[in-house]
Amino acid sequence: MKLPRPSDRIDTLTQLRNLKMARSAHAYVRGSTVQFYDWLHSQSGRRLPSGPAVWICGDCHAGNLGPTGDLKGRIDIHIRDLDQTVIGNPAHDLVRLGLSLATAARSSDLPGVVTARMLEEMMQGYAQAFEQSDDEEPERPAQVKAGMRTAVRRTWKHLARERIERVRPSIPLGKHFWPLSREEKTAVRKLCASDDIHTLVTSLKGRSPEDRVELLDSAYWVKGCSSLGLLRYAVLMAVGEGDDQEFCLLDVKEAIAAAAPRTARASMPRDNARRVVEGARHLSPGLGNRMVAVRMLDHGFFVRELLPQDMKLELDELSEQEARRAAGYLARVVGHAHARQMDLSTRAAWIEELQLHRSETLDAPSWLWSNVIQLVGSHEQGYLAHCRRYALEH
Repeated sequence: MKLPRPSDRIDTLTQLRNLKMARSAHAYVRGSTVQFYDWLHSQSGRRLPSGPAVWICGDCHAGNLGPTGDLKGRIDIHIRDLDQTVIGNPAHDLVRLGLSLATAARSSDLPGVVTARMLEEMMQGYAQAFEQSDDEEPERPAQVKAGMRTAVRRTWKHLARERIERVRPSIPLGKHFWPLSREEKTAVRKLCASDDIHTLVTSLKGRSPEDRVELLDSAYWVKGCSSLGLLRYAVLMAVGEGDDQEFCLLDVKEAIAAAAPRTARASMPRDNARRVVEGARHLSPGLGNRMVAVRMLDHGFFVRELLPQDMKLELDELSEQEARRAAGYLARVVGHAHARQMDLSTRAAWIEELQLHRSETLDAPSWLWSNVIQLVGSHEQGYLAHCRRYALEH
């Protein structure tokens, strides 16, 4: 495979993103965030319930939730991708999650009535999060349990085989990793010599602030879908010396302005990298405390060490029962992330607002159902149009 030069990356990355989005309607939904935000600015999007101004994920699809580890080695299911986080309306996360779950159901060839029941379970799970503390752990659905079991067993060797294809301390260039320019290599070297990065990689359980930190290798990282085209780097580092030496893989990702609508006059960091880190610390503290905002190459970046336990949940080939349980569980995770930012009276008022506009037979508000159906239709149309353009170009 001939690897593109740094100056030629954009065309190759655009083609790759288009290919990924053409593979399935669910992949198209994950990669077409701007279409969702455009809808939020439409008349229908503006008629959503107006919730309290809290940090929201902003791109709350099912693939952005999954197992994550914290600094003390604990593992749980959290929101794990926060590029679009803003202080905004929590209803936006609910509609985005509902759209994602409905598309997953269609990809699993489940009947429409199951989608209706999934949205019902979703709203019940979300409301339950406001009645429970973070310490109360509901029973996990089968696919979530399987993901957690895998996460708990994973080690550095698993991460190395999955991300860099070898356990030796180097990053092999190829499909997923491309060469850096001279300017990028210099910038990464300077970044890794900073106090911020030293503190980040020595903060994990079992490491000492006095440990020696060394840059071993780095590369441009071809990763994600909607974010393809942004600057993103994989950085391999060594921590400690001798028999106690460990390796760590840093994800250095460019932060750009969020497309997600934000609450007017909300007080947020103006620097986009700091915004992402601040949002993460409110929504997923275990993950946010493992992140740092930096400046490099005249851009803002947020950096985190990838742990073997950081995984994406895959909701493929769902049965009817699994689909309903997954919807309730994931919505509960999002509910906890929202609820921890509200006092008791605000929680009660928000849940009361969400109880409105329900039918006698379906325990999900009509605004959620009607808007998800509208979005499923528009995204299905957008997906087919995308596939036609892709076919004509190839």
